[in-house]
Amino acid sequence: MPILRRLGALCLGAVFALGQAPFDLWALALTALVCVLVLAKVDAKARAASLTGWLFGVGYFLLSMHWILEPFQVDAASTGWMAPFALVGLAAGLGGLWGIAFGLGRWLHPGPFSIALCWAFIELARAYILTGFPWGLVGYVWAPTPVAQWHAFIGPHGVTLVTLGVAAMLSVAVHKKSLPTALLAFGFTAVLWFGGNGITPPVSDLSDRPTVRLVQPNAPQHQKWDRNFIPMFFNRQVDFTAQLPKPDLVVWSETAVPNLLDNAEPAFEVIAEAAAGTPVVLGIQREERGRYFNSLVSLNPSGRLAELYDKHHLVPFGEYMPAAALFARFNILGLAARADAGYTAGHGPELIDLGALGKALPLICYEAVFPQDVNGAPARPDMLLQITNDAWFGMNAGPQQHLAQARLRAIEQRLPMIRVANTGISAVIDPAGRIVDSLPLGRAGFLDVALPAPLAPTLYSRTGDLLSLGVLIVAFVTLQLWKRRNPIDPEHAQA
Repeated sequence: MPILRRLGALCLGAVFALGQAPFDLWALALTALVCVLVLAKVDAKARAASLTGWLFGVGYFLLSMHWILEPFQVDAASTGWMAPFALVGLAAGLGGLWGIAFGLGRWLHPGPFSIALCWAFIELARAYILTGFPWGLVGYVWAPTPVAQWHAFIGPHGVTLVTLGVAAMLSVAVHKKSLPTALLAFGFTAVLWFGGNGITPPVSDLSDRPTVRLVQPNAPQHQKWDRNFIPMFFNRQVDFTAQLPKPDLVVWSETAVPNLLDNAEPAFEVIAEAAAGTPVVLGIQREERGRYFNSLVSLNPSGRLAELYDKHHLVPFGEYMPAAALFARFNILGLAARADAGYTAGHGPELIDLGALGKALPLICYEAVFPQDVNGAPARPDMLLQITNDAWFGMNAGPQQHLAQARLRAIEQRLPMIRVANTGISAVIDPAGRIVDSLPLGRAGFLDVALPAPLAPTLYSRTGDLLSLGVLIVAFVTLQLWKRRNPIDPEHAQA
């Protein structure tokens, strides 16, 4: 029955979401992926296939993105009413992209491979259109497995394409009851798995490596800017910074200093005294000619400003308001807005010099979600440096998904990552995406961790997403040529 099929697509989307952190049930998620392609085979028209894809997407994004409700509860009296509209609207919109992929794929060709190609292309487009939102890509289902190591070669969109290709093969095997096709798909998956093990770099030798101190104050968002709590959180970070023995670098989280940059000199003096000669990197806000920036700065041993970076990839509706004047008429303001339209974007990816430790590519919060931003660095850094305030996202799925994506950025570049989060999870990640050590969610503390050495540049760091785009174009052309040479009888389109 059509209604049962539609309900099945919605439920399968929710099952597919279980492949993302914190669940990481990748085998169950891949089964759901195969099942939805089998389900789409029943759809005789592009419109019906589009509905199947949309419902699958809605189910997926409703569950995987449920943490989006959390920011609206920080000031529930003012913004709580927006929460269900934000989640449902986001799920419907992102699910609509998957619906387009299913409908277009069914229109181009009645087989699952056409849907897989269109779906992979839509996922690639999702990373770029309307400032991009590549959160929870299909290929991320492999994040806890050795298959994730292929990110270093083909990137996230290449892994997504391969994942959908394998799922399409298995759906054909199920539909046609073809054992050889199933064995081929499982064989290819085994190559990905064991090949991923084979290309995983060995554990880094951390002897004689510099030590980084991760400072995690654990300031809940509803208290972070409360005047009664600000001194407590600031002093907590100062105390953690002052502890012996001294590391080679101290890192505080996003917006860790409560002052604007121009008024922060007294705070910097206190921090420098606590650091006792150790350079410090921290997050702070700054104002320039009425514009506000979400920034990262490094302080030299005397507490003077050494480096400055302004976040350039801002969160729509969170850090700035698209069409701000229009939304202001309905009294809808950005969650983090300090001015009429929130923060101002910086100039783009930049490196900061950390002296003996080398050069770092700063990533503030959301920026670590974008592989292309990391690839857009003006030169190859020695490390990735993410500061974030995941207190906005609650204490469950949001911070864990954010960490999982940070690990993939380290794999793609074969670079170590320093990650410091206000409420956790703070960690040092090695070039293979392994967590060297970490501070858990919801705990105040500090951690001294040896920083792994960077490895050689990867294929993905050289080609970016151009390789995946090229393969998709060739695959589309090949499919169309095959379609012309093998026309399908409409009466047997579903066979």
